[in-house]
Amino acid sequence: MQSSRRPAVGLKEPRPDSSDPVALRVEHVCKWFGDLLVLRDVSLAVARNEFICIVGPSGSGKTTLLRMMNGLADIDAGSMVVDGRPVTGPRREMAMVFQQFDLFPWKTVARNIAFPLELAHVARGEIKSRVQWATQLVGLEGFEGRYPGQLSGGMRQRVGLARALVVRPDVLLLDEPFGAVDAQTREALQEELLRIWSELRQTAVFITHSIDEAITLADRIVVMSSRPGRVVGVLNVDIPRPRTVEAVRRHPGYPPLREEVRSLLGWKEQRDV
Repeated sequence: MQSSRRPAVGLKEPRPDSSDPVALRVEHVCKWFGDLLVLRDVSLAVARNEFICIVGPSGSGKTTLLRMMNGLADIDAGSMVVDGRPVTGPRREMAMVFQQFDLFPWKTVARNIAFPLELAHVARGEIKSRVQWATQLVGLEGFEGRYPGQLSGGMRQRVGLARALVVRPDVLLLDEPFGAVDAQTREALQEELLRIWSELRQTAVFITHSIDEAITLADRIVVMSSRPGRVVGVLNVDIPRPRTVEAVRRHPGYPPLREEVRSLLGWKEQRDV
């Protein structure tokens, strides 16, 4: 997308005025499903405007942790705080992008994007402006009147991203949003997300199974163990921004960082659970 088509920055809302550099704080969080311990003593701090990727094996509780951040799942032990306030339920300053699109098939692209604003009873004129802004941001101009069934998987995920961004969240949560598309589309969406994030600079927490994707996107990578999930390492991604997928793969720091993540993912907890 050419820079001349980008939406005006003035449509964004200001970030919270806070002296705390930490936007999201997770402290000693545990989660059970019945008698099954899913998350064990998870602690994590995400700085304001930081992009974090969380990687871990299937069943490590990554999605559960993200749902707890968004107030969609109860915290059984420990605490989560966003902008100084405990997470007790969904918050307007947080938005989530899901893997399976979760679009309404009977609504057009524009109406799908507008849905959270309609729920919040935003004025009609403001909804129109915000939907236009979000549509331009993700490169969906000209598709506003289409229905999800008329779109490719990559375009449907752009709609899901626009629907999250249209509320102008301070914290963006993404649950493997590119996991349902092919490899070529996935790399294209990664580059789009890099561009969008560099423009908006929101705090972002991104769940992925892909080490390559985590290195491409993140400022830091949080590595989780198998169930019960806990943090086994946090690695800085010292690759300069702005980034492209190709530039990341060619960076000399990429191979050793990839091997370090792989090593942590192979880590086995020795203590009994």
